[in-house]
Amino acid sequence: MSAEMDLDLRQALILYATETGTAQEVADRVALECRRIHIRSRVLSMDAYPEEDLVSETLVIFVVSTTGSGAEPRAMSDLWNKLLRADLPSDLFEDVHFTVFGLGDTAYEKFCWPAKRLTRRLEGLGAHKICECAEGDEQHILGIDGALEPWLETLSKSLPELMPLPHGLDILPSTQTPPARVSLVNCSNHQVATNDPLDHDHDYGLATVKCNTRLTAQDWYQDVRHIEFDFSDNVEYSPGDVAVIHPIANADEVETFLSQMGWGNFADDLLEISHVHKDQSLPDHLPRCATLRTIFSRYLDFNAVPRRIFFRYLRYFTSDEAEKERLDEFLSLEHADELYDYCFRVRRTIQEVLSEFRNVRIPMNYIFDVFPPLRPRQFSIASSLKKNPHSIHICVAMVKYKTKLKIPRRGVCSTYLSRLQPGHQLRIRTLKGFIRLPANSDIPIICVGPGTGVAPMRAVIEERIQQNAYNNTLYFGCRSATKDQHYASEWNQYSVDNKLIYRVACSRDGPEGVKKTYVQDLILEDADRLWKLIDEGGAYVFISGSSNKMPAAVKAALRHAVVTCGHREEVEASRYPLWQQAGSSALAVLSNLETQAIFLSSNS
Repeated sequence: MSAEMDLDLRQALILYATETGTAQEVADRVALECRRIHIRSRVLSMDAYPEEDLVSETLVIFVVSTTGSGAEPRAMSDLWNKLLRADLPSDLFEDVHFTVFGLGDTAYEKFCWPAKRLTRRLEGLGAHKICECAEGDEQHILGIDGALEPWLETLSKSLPELMPLPHGLDILPSTQTPPARVSLVNCSNHQVATNDPLDHDHDYGLATVKCNTRLTAQDWYQDVRHIEFDFSDNVEYSPGDVAVIHPIANADEVETFLSQMGWGNFADDLLEISHVHKDQSLPDHLPRCATLRTIFSRYLDFNAVPRRIFFRYLRYFTSDEAEKERLDEFLSLEHADELYDYCFRVRRTIQEVLSEFRNVRIPMNYIFDVFPPLRPRQFSIASSLKKNPHSIHICVAMVKYKTKLKIPRRGVCSTYLSRLQPGHQLRIRTLKGFIRLPANSDIPIICVGPGTGVAPMRAVIEERIQQNAYNNTLYFGCRSATKDQHYASEWNQYSVDNKLIYRVACSRDGPEGVKKTYVQDLILEDADRLWKLIDEGGAYVFISGSSNKMPAAVKAALRHAVVTCGHREEVEASRYPLWQQAGSSALAVLSNLETQAIFLSSNS
């Protein structure tokens, strides 16, 4: 058999499931590693792959992120549901070899849960692991790269054992610059340049800004906005769904960056973008032709904190020996703490790094390899379609802070949103969320949503009230009753109208030296009432907010109600059934307190 025929047989399928795009970037890294070993890769989102073909694959590498409280990404749901079928034979995948890289955050309770479950299920159906699966943790000093880099090294040793290299071929050294994924040449077709792929995506509707109002007091340190978008066409969504918005970088910052890179004089030249190496992905909705100004305004992110692979590309493209030496230290695992101190601890941006490594010259063809995509952002919808037809509301905290370097930072998307004025237009799509309201409107609901976590709770409560369902409780947490109590007038009016029990914890309003009050403290105070709602009414509990200690503390307070008021043992309390609903794949069968309180990550 010829070496060329051998190469045709050396193929890998890389399937990723992502919410924010990070798993897709990891899948690209895996494909690069496969290329070094002369294995051809297909990189696909799980929802773009026909599940019935999986049984015929030889090698599948899964990259799976975690969303909410241990839920799988939406792109994985269909495949996961098919894998869970009880009638599948235990040897279904006996000819399939696989491994899994999970992405998660140990600040959440169910760290890398979808990756763990997928691994167990594949093994239960006869698939063979080619190497141990790994789990990237955002809390690691190097982020998910802390686990990814060692796992890629292990993978590069395991793959040749499964697929031996053809005679005469060697593994390519990691020091060799990989080819660029695109080719950029001057574009003469100006008609093509006027076509924005986002305008032709029917999943996105044209929205007009109706209002952009500050919710927090003017003298408060945090700027939280209530923004309303109106749609001329129908828009469909349910409580818990999210709005997807593509940000546009600040024009002045783009201009400064292009000048810094030496690209300012030709930043408005029209370039044709040819996708050469298709095992490496490109940003969504990228047009065939675009200028550098457009690319760095809408598709590539120079404000991001760089990943470790970024420094490897700097090493390829610097001619300065001192810079090479410093980059070699950053890229060595034994000096991981130096890279952490330099970059991740102080959240140094790509632009700031490039301003220090002045001898780096990035070839234009490599911009899609060096710079990460400028990803769309997801925001929990804060309105009910029943109350607000043809409209979407969001509640957004403007990202603004100072780093440890005392450098002010502003989020790219929140800066974009803060500048939107009534009449401005943009395209928005919606994605299904993880909330499923009880079909019986008599069933009580208990919502816990501190800060901007109240956004999906507002959608839930509006929906319920429109259905004449008034057995609703909201626990809201803020710092000050007068400074950051979002939507206070609405909650208080619902309370007066007996449509909502509103409980607010203002943690900074108490006297100095007195223990602060949080939402979990109010839940402990209300244990008897909550126990009756849970036990007699079968109440649903929805928790939304940050990934810190709040969700765990809330669940502990609910368990306390089961123990003290329901007279259950602690072990029994952790398994006490709050719901009997069998919902969609996102909910499955909610069977115990540890898994059934639906946790939604807050907006970023």
